[in-house]
Amino acid sequence: MDLLNFVWQYLKLATLTDVLDILIVAYLLYRVVKLIRDTSAERLLKGIVFLLIVMQVSEWLNLNVINFILQNMMQLGFLAIVIVFQPELRKMLEQVGKNRFSAFFDHGSDQSEIQKCIIHTVEACSSMSWSKIGALIVFERKDKLGDIIKTGTIVDAEISSEIIKNIFYPKAPLHDGAMIVRSGRIIAAGCVLPLSDNPNLSRDLGTRHRAAVGMSERTDSLCVVVSEETGSISVASGGMLKRHLAPETLEKLLLKEFISENPEKAQNNIFTVWKGKSK
Repeated sequence: MDLLNFVWQYLKLATLTDVLDILIVAYLLYRVVKLIRDTSAERLLKGIVFLLIVMQVSEWLNLNVINFILQNMMQLGFLAIVIVFQPELRKMLEQVGKNRFSAFFDHGSDQSEIQKCIIHTVEACSSMSWSKIGALIVFERKDKLGDIIKTGTIVDAEISSEIIKNIFYPKAPLHDGAMIVRSGRIIAAGCVLPLSDNPNLSRDLGTRHRAAVGMSERTDSLCVVVSEETGSISVASGGMLKRHLAPETLEKLLLKEFISENPEKAQNNIFTVWKGKSK
């Protein structure tokens, strides 16, 4: 009862600011634990906690030599944490810096130009899916992909289904890399993308799919993948992969992502044009 009364006295002194402060710290701790869970960093963190416990116990037992060594080690603890957890910290900061509220086309882009881009993308993916030609198309949005573009070859061409199919033709020099689309134009091809390190991805996914997921994890870009083995069409966005899409489903998804006004009406018009060209 004395303990409960002691706690209650402190709780009565708490203000709204104190509650907000505690909730923010609790949320940050939750995000850190979630970030490092099931990774090598989790084992390292357990080791650091164990050393802290040993240091406190050595102080209680007057083990001066051990306590002196551990205290000096902990003085460099912050720098060691930054070095050891560098990949996890970078991933967390990338997640914080993401902004998914802008489309990959400029705000001033004409809706008809966007529809034209989608028509050619869907037509090319449908053809490559039927022929089982592998492809990886990345649509840039808010996050600029300058570093990725530098890894490939600058194309800077108006998008068309013929150019897309030529780029990913198996004997073409740029077919193994990714094609980057910026503001409705093919800006580069043969680009190298970062692979996802998500352990929950299916083992039957190839390099293209892992690169698409990795790219969507690190940026707000949308990636379209055509499997070379099965011809299946997939879309990666926000670290999630949607697989086995029909051309109609791909078209509807692209319209939903990049055309805000009347996407259903636009979908009907585009698919009518696309079906007419495929006959």
